[in-house]
Amino acid sequence: MADPTPALPTHPVRLADLDGRRDRTFDLMPTPAERAAIATALDIPKVRKLRLTGRLVPIGRKDWRLEAELGATVVQDCVVTLEPVTTRIDEAVNRSYLSELPDLGTGEVEMPEDDEADPLPAVLDLAEVMIEALALALPPFPRAEGASLEDPDDDNIADVRRPFSGLKDLLDPKDE
Repeated sequence: MADPTPALPTHPVRLADLDGRRDRTFDLMPTPAERAAIATALDIPKVRKLRLTGRLVPIGRKDWRLEAELGATVVQDCVVTLEPVTTRIDEAVNRSYLSELPDLGTGEVEMPEDDEADPLPAVLDLAEVMIEALALALPPFPRAEGASLEDPDDDNIADVRRPFSGLKDLLDPKDE
């Protein structure tokens, strides 16, 4: 029996095997089944389009810089109405993979200048980078057009804004 859950895409690149003097270009476009697996992993209804294009640029003898563009069209649930909300995402993705990261120690330290620096992996999974970049770029609170938490026709809107306003009446009962 086949596994009903499609597998996440992978695109491993062994950095030690690359020519350290030339850029390496890449263009990832997951299949529909892989996009469905990504949507499931990100807990969203659908990933309609997804593409990561870019290059790996050598830095010195061992280190690499990833310079890429993420393009995606995703469907998320509106946080107010639960209606589907389609969002277009276009993001630059830049990462440095360094063989020697500065030791941050356990005491008080300054933030490093390059906050996009990661340890140099033996194998870099470009699909994992793509999925992570997509997860970070997703709108945290997608809303359908015109969706609002406030209902202008509701007479009790003041009670919604001040949920404990009725407590005073309970503590100070009126004589009947």
